[in-house]
Amino acid sequence: MTKKEIAELKKLYHKERSCITRICGCYVGAEKEKITSFREAFYALEEEAAFKYFEIFKKTLSGTLGKNLLNLEFPLDAEFENGTQDFLLKLRDSELKEDVLLEAFYDKVIQSFYFTGNYLILLIHAAYDVPGKTGDGLELEDASEEVYSHLLCAVCPVNLSKPGLSYDPKSNLFCNCSRDWLVELPQIGFLFPAFNDRSSDIHSALYYTKNADEPHEEFVDSLLGAEPPVPVSSQREMFQSLIEETLGERREYETIMSIQENVQEKLEESRDAPEPLTLGKKDVERIFAESGVQEEQMRQFAEAYERIIPDETPLVAANVVNERRFEVKTPNITVQVKPEFTHLLETKVIDGRNCLVIAIEDRVAVNGIPLYEDGEE
Repeated sequence: MTKKEIAELKKLYHKERSCITRICGCYVGAEKEKITSFREAFYALEEEAAFKYFEIFKKTLSGTLGKNLLNLEFPLDAEFENGTQDFLLKLRDSELKEDVLLEAFYDKVIQSFYFTGNYLILLIHAAYDVPGKTGDGLELEDASEEVYSHLLCAVCPVNLSKPGLSYDPKSNLFCNCSRDWLVELPQIGFLFPAFNDRSSDIHSALYYTKNADEPHEEFVDSLLGAEPPVPVSSQREMFQSLIEETLGERREYETIMSIQENVQEKLEESRDAPEPLTLGKKDVERIFAESGVQEEQMRQFAEAYERIIPDETPLVAANVVNERRFEVKTPNITVQVKPEFTHLLETKVIDGRNCLVIAIEDRVAVNGIPLYEDGEE
């Protein structure tokens, strides 16, 4: 799914545009016991409760593609009878009206979601009458192309509110307030089927994880049967290891900085692309060559890539570099700059010592005190 397709669905979680037909939930205790469950028509909810649910559903479709939001495809065996995709299709087609399917779904979540504490499993069915669009992207409200019938699942932690004082108007005093169990924003969730090309794609799903470094592989494998995503931290570590092994003992500052800058440049060029930029073997090889990696070093690249990158998994470019800062670190000093200002850093040998030199192009202050007065050189 693309950014635009996700944004189109998020707009549905609003009172005037809602197409949710039914909402179901199962409250699970810390010992994985089912405390209670419910199922009801969404339109029957009180307005205030509906708004709270809308917030949860929007969050399940929020984040960065390639990090928190992941497009997953079902393997062929998942689509056979009794496969994970086949089960989700039956659940969707039931419109959440069959208790046996719902209980089986809750059981799958409980068995595969490893979490300390209470949580709420939320599941909705919605039927979106997809409007047609003109060539220039304008919606045609009276020209529906299909009804996109889908499920959205959100698994939300439930925690006690913090203790504190509250004002009691009856006694006109401040007293200890009661602590309530509050539903928090989702930890994980998924949309099935995917909304690819503004149409139902039963061979794919969109997966959400709050923490990109904790994708909950067991949940993905059990509920979706898809290949678990590679955590963001693992992708960054693989890319760093690839640089280290390709450069060998000649890991020069300028070369590493150039690799960072070239990846950043490609990210900037793809900023408006509908899908996140991914880097395959040929892409990474080209970036290394353009960054000044020597020919004899590049001979180590192919062997290192096959050993470090499993099955030549495409790396998401935004996951292998830090888009917010460039860091140079020694045991005693850490220097951080924004990626667009890395040109102000360079290495030099001064009085026989390797030094990191920072070009000063503006005023300098020490602990908030400017070093020079206006007009002084």
